[in-house]
Amino acid sequence: MANDAPYVFAVGIMGNLVSFCCFLAPVPTFYRVCKKKTTEGFQSLPYVAALFTSMLWIFYAYIKTGEILLITINAFGCFIETVYLVIYITYCPRKARFFTFKMIFLFNVGVIFLVVLLTHVLAKERTARIELLGWICVVLSTSVFAAPLSIIKVVIRTKSVEFMPITLSLLLTASAIMWLAYGILLRDIYVTLPNFVGITFGTIQIVLYFIYRKHRPGKDEKLAEQKDNATNEENANTTVSSENHAANSGGFVDIEIGEKKEDKKVEEAQKKQEQAENKTREASSQLQHN
Repeated sequence: MANDAPYVFAVGIMGNLVSFCCFLAPVPTFYRVCKKKTTEGFQSLPYVAALFTSMLWIFYAYIKTGEILLITINAFGCFIETVYLVIYITYCPRKARFFTFKMIFLFNVGVIFLVVLLTHVLAKERTARIELLGWICVVLSTSVFAAPLSIIKVVIRTKSVEFMPITLSLLLTASAIMWLAYGILLRDIYVTLPNFVGITFGTIQIVLYFIYRKHRPGKDEKLAEQKDNATNEENANTTVSSENHAANSGGFVDIEIGEKKEDKKVEEAQKKQEQAENKTREASSQLQHN
């Protein structure tokens, strides 16, 4: 088989290593969640989607047979994303918990069952089954790259890369490059196409970072942008994470955007409280002097 060649196996191992790092990126976030016993307002959908795509690629590798490197990294993805979701469900508000359970049932149970059913009903031969399942993987994996469009739009309009971590963008782009090379060496178009899209969006984000990294928008500009684009910025919470849904890149990202905003709101509230206390002390001091 093609992946028996040493250089193909080596590229696959490198892809596994980079994707492994990407999958572990949210660990600090969930450590903080466990410590504070709150999810701080960030969303579970990226983790549900990551679990879904990992399950999908494991099924593809199983049908194709011999794709042990796809199975290993996506099996780890299924494990770590399940851990993330368990932690999230434990500490999230009731409404978010209900939404998360609904998304898990819809994607990780319903859609996966539908895909398995379609591949066995519509394709009787193994070759036809691989082709059908491969294109399903391509469509679903590529479609998640719509999410980075949100953060790219926010970066361009605000001229700020505050909510676009460059380290994670670099990791995800490197992962996509490894798996693109792996797909090309295997002559597997279903692995190649989604990662080509991943490299494209990753490159755009890296270029934008270096263009706007020194720009610091004023407070008024930030407030106006947040007010006018509240919906876009909420969607941006799933930005970088969605990139890693590319075939086999598997890596997931720390969803810091919503958390940073919450932290800013808390800091602003604390500053206002401190200012009010200072004014009260000054007034008391004046009264005592009088």
